Amino acid sequence: MSATRWTVPVDHAAFAGHFPGRPIVPGVVLLDRVAQAVAAALGEPVAGVGSAKFLSPVGPGAILEFSWAAGTGRSVRFDIASEGRAVATGTLTLAGKP
Repeated sequence: MSATRWTVPVDHAAFAGHFPGRPIVPGVVLLDRVAQAVAAALGEPVAGVGSAKFLSPVGPGAILEFSWAAGTGRSVRFDIASEGRAVATGTLTLAGKP
């Protein structure tokens, strides 16, 4: 299993509209960050999201831990946590030939 960390910038552009007064990181931002981390670590682009389940919200300044491991075929299973709390889980599909 591989892992990396990311601290959510308190001034991230996504907070402007998601949600005023109680900002949370949109799921698409979490998916983009985990896909970037997996692609960089494996040297292979991510073609898509196989599945994703968002378990708890993430706010500005949160420290996230992204972890992943090879799944079946071209899939990679990922988990996102913040201070021991599960944030999201799912699978990514790698680009390329199976």
